[in-house]
Amino acid sequence: MGETRRQGSYIAQAWLVILLALLYGGALAGVQSVLSDKIAENKKRETYDVIPLLVKGADKEKTVELVIEGKDGKPARVYKIMGGDGGHEGWVVSGDGQGFADRIEVLIGLDAQVSAITGLYVLAQKETPGLGDYITGENFRGGFEGRSADAPLVAVKADPQAANEIRALTGATISSESVCSIVNGTLENLRDSLSSEAAAAAGVEPNLPEPAE
Repeated sequence: MGETRRQGSYIAQAWLVILLALLYGGALAGVQSVLSDKIAENKKRETYDVIPLLVKGADKEKTVELVIEGKDGKPARVYKIMGGDGGHEGWVVSGDGQGFADRIEVLIGLDAQVSAITGLYVLAQKETPGLGDYITGENFRGGFEGRSADAPLVAVKADPQAANEIRALTGATISSESVCSIVNGTLENLRDSLSSEAAAAAGVEPNLPEPAE
């Protein structure tokens, strides 16, 4: 009789643990859903706030949101940046990738022809305080402005000698390389689609590379 009671007690406790786990999991999923929506909303608001910093002459109120397809076959939201006179001033695209400590998210400003980088902004990062988190600073981000959007960027420890070199942060080479890699990958993935959109806006035929045979 005693053994039967103990078994019944164990079973009841097991079901209680399962029930509590299900309740906790459901509550956690609900909280994450609410938070993820809030985080996405905050990032979008921040994106609009920094558009004038990423593309000169931008009127953020006239921004046009587009969804294009990257080389990876996935849809990507991009921002077509318009000026106060209604002219097309450039683009802002987002990219993300693994940093030293966690994922890094960036916003990349481009000119209307998708030929040059006009600015860089770090939207989210959890790099090492006092080292890797300096990727958010103007001294580092400013190094991307004016760089060609066609040549892959390289982080170097010494003063840049080539047009595609970016000065890496002291003690945070991996974080610096990660940002360069994110920018390179994002532009490689979206360049052709953006160029087609830019050509269509200008009323000319896009100058895209010939497909490999």
